[in-house]
Amino acid sequence: MPDIFLSRHRPLALLAGIVLAQVLLLAFQIKRDHDVRLIRYWAAEIVMPFERSGTWTFDKSGSIWSGYIALRGTHAENARLRDELAALQIRNRELESQAAEAQRLSALLNFREAHPEAPMLAAQVIGASADTSSHTVSINRGERDRVRRNMAVITPNGIVGKIVEVFPTTAQVLLINDKDSGVGSLLADTRTHGVVKGSGDPEPRLDYVVNDEKVHLGELVLTSGEDRIFPKGLLVGSVIGAAPGNPFQIIHVQAAARLDRLEDVLVLLSLQDLDPKTAEESVGGAAAQPDAPGIVVPPQTAPPQNPAQVDANAAKVSAPSPSTKPPAPAAPEH
Repeated sequence: MPDIFLSRHRPLALLAGIVLAQVLLLAFQIKRDHDVRLIRYWAAEIVMPFERSGTWTFDKSGSIWSGYIALRGTHAENARLRDELAALQIRNRELESQAAEAQRLSALLNFREAHPEAPMLAAQVIGASADTSSHTVSINRGERDRVRRNMAVITPNGIVGKIVEVFPTTAQVLLINDKDSGVGSLLADTRTHGVVKGSGDPEPRLDYVVNDEKVHLGELVLTSGEDRIFPKGLLVGSVIGAAPGNPFQIIHVQAAARLDRLEDVLVLLSLQDLDPKTAEESVGGAAAQPDAPGIVVPPQTAPPQNPAQVDANAAKVSAPSPSTKPPAPAAPEH
């Protein structure tokens, strides 16, 4: 049967072979662009798909090897490096916090060394009031550290508040922006006196300044020493707004100390002025306050009088009054 099939189609096969040979000879003789023979172009077109499929297969096999088998150790190393990076970031934040704390403590130490005439006690803020209407903080100093009520609390930038509650190892500080606080103050330029009082807002106000008084934005507000808590001349803040009111101006003050970011403070154990020049200008002498041990307050002395006026007053006291009759002589004894 196969022989019969070959015998019948042999002429066709021979013809096809001859035509194919002729085509191959023509392809070998004909040249395309860049002097490339046609048969070479055909061979490249036939072989190219097999080469592409082989290249793709080898690339995928290589990527699987390099991405999974060969990099199993690399993934573990990357995880270890990520853990080390997280630990280093935490350590870096700790070092930054320690550096900031060291800077604050250095500022407190420099302030104490600059004012050796006034005893001070460094303290840390350990808590704050949860009541939004109350502005108080707690410090880690108390009765055992000679802390008493009404002692002033300050920072190198400005005043903070006063001690209102004292416990054996802690104390509570009423900030100057609390609605129950009051600080005797004066304007640095005009020396106008007033009282810095809290209104429950972040910024306190300077009250009791008449409308006729000129108040400039940015003018410094200092303590006047009249409240017998803060020494005279400490920085309270600066004026950030002033408007006429009835009967006094409405003056808003930006506190010099960052009352919302307190961490380290100083407790003044006495009312002695921090500046020697200011001490010379203050009222002379000092007397101990009986109900607050350790607090020294200036005595209230009367202003000196004119000598002539003193003599006149003495003469008036010694001279008898015109309406006063001389005493009657005693009756003789019988």
